[in-house]
Amino acid sequence: MKINASEIRVGMLIEHKNDLWQVLKTQHVKPGKGGAFAQVEMKSVNKNTKMNERFRSNETVEKASLDETKFNFLYEDENNYYFMNPKSFDQIDLKKDMIGEKGKLLTENLEVIVSFYNESPISIELPKQVNCKIESTDAALKGQTVSSSYKPAILDNGLSIQVPPFIEQGDEIIVDTRSLEYIKKI
Repeated sequence: MKINASEIRVGMLIEHKNDLWQVLKTQHVKPGKGGAFAQVEMKSVNKNTKMNERFRSNETVEKASLDETKFNFLYEDENNYYFMNPKSFDQIDLKKDMIGEKGKLLTENLEVIVSFYNESPISIELPKQVNCKIESTDAALKGQTVSSSYKPAILDNGLSIQVPPFIEQGDEIIVDTRSLEYIKKI
């Protein structure tokens, strides 16, 4: 699907120079003279390389058409995560390095959305929020100022995040899966 360069957004996948690119940053510039343009930083999905490209506002780019399917997380081994389609019971496996740090947030039967490009999986989208339990955290210091009141905590899945001082070991919290930040205590 063709879109104008001014419609390019962060996270979007576009086809450019015979490759699939994920948009990392985009900046729309309107100089004093000359036409407006979009400065776009992209990362190749296949080759893992980065590129900066400048598109004029009236140029069109090809937005990649992705098929998104819901899957449930089953289990993991040393190299892969395994998922099952709840409707067809088809199973797929995705490499751990494709999912990265966010793979630690996967729990049994967690529903995720897997994006396919030309029938091969290229990305995974977790729910916006997941529940986690605090494995360990430092004691809150009395008299600490409010501005620097966050302290480090380790979750039951091994992730390390910053939490407010009233959070203690054993508390259940909600974590934002996009930014890996504390949202609230349950």
